[in-house]
Amino acid sequence: MTGPTIAFLLYPNVTQLDLTGPAQVLSRLPGARIELVAASLDPVATDSGFALLPSATFATAAQPDIVCVPGGFGITGAMEDEAALDWLIRAAPGAQWVTSVCVGSLMLGAAGLLTGYRATCHWASHDYLAAFGAIPVRERVVFDRNRVTGGGVTAGIDFAFALIARIAGDDHARFVQLALEYDPAPPFDAGTPERAAPDTVARYRALVDRTAPDRPQRYLAAAARLKARQPG
Repeated sequence: MTGPTIAFLLYPNVTQLDLTGPAQVLSRLPGARIELVAASLDPVATDSGFALLPSATFATAAQPDIVCVPGGFGITGAMEDEAALDWLIRAAPGAQWVTSVCVGSLMLGAAGLLTGYRATCHWASHDYLAAFGAIPVRERVVFDRNRVTGGGVTAGIDFAFALIARIAGDDHARFVQLALEYDPAPPFDAGTPERAAPDTVARYRALVDRTAPDRPQRYLAAAARLKARQPG
């Protein structure tokens, strides 16, 4: 059976679960083919200390049916990579679904693909969506026409199940959920800034400030480049 080609953008310092979580789920679509698309076929380092191997380059990748941009601290570099942006801009019009996980939605925004669309991303970067012309929505998974965006990291798994249901029906999504024994029961109720303790939220914000102190400025610079590219 010929199924959808699902292309994930792969870039240095990607959060691997943003990619591998939804890839595991979406690979269970009938006849699905997963592509990891990068600048070259060299291994690409993730944020987890191991590398992923691309299966296609920006020059050789076939037109995908589903495009997905995962997030991670490396997204700022990806947003400044004209070859990565060009591939995304070329691939999106022919795709049935244009999607992202975590701050991958800001990459969609930098490519001009979220202007006027409702979207979400990781809570710590949510406020930057509007700079790219998106309509920020604080939900775990957001559908708007053929754009689908997921929140931070683990939301990518929920995003993938929701997308499977849209494509192959609820019964198949339930079947895949059972096959993967997806029955989350987290040991702590600290997965959102509203439920986490204030000192935990502060520790995370301090980590972001140390790891990527220039991230806000680079986000806004990418938004400015998008505005400069747009007519009028």
